[in-house]
Amino acid sequence: MPTYEYKCKSCTHTFDTIQSMKDDTLTVCPECNGEIFRVIGKNIGISFSGPGFYVTDSKKSEKTESVKKESSKKKDNRSSELKKQKAC
Repeated sequence: MPTYEYKCKSCTHTFDTIQSMKDDTLTVCPECNGEIFRVIGKNIGISFSGPGFYVTDSKKSEKTESVKKESSKKKDNRSSELKKQKAC
């Protein structure tokens, strides 16, 4: 369930609460009973964890980059050899 941040317009009290996306937004400050609003745009990173997610899933390793470069060089060499053979 997502965590939402709320801020009071009267006393500037801020607090976080865990709510379902289907729940209505809160409207009353627990400190002063003033009007509150939900703060949007809090910069929170997403973290995928648990079985099935690995640290290396989203990273490009240096090894795979070097392998890609080598394979592209081999393809270039093969294509130039084929062109030479067709020219003869």
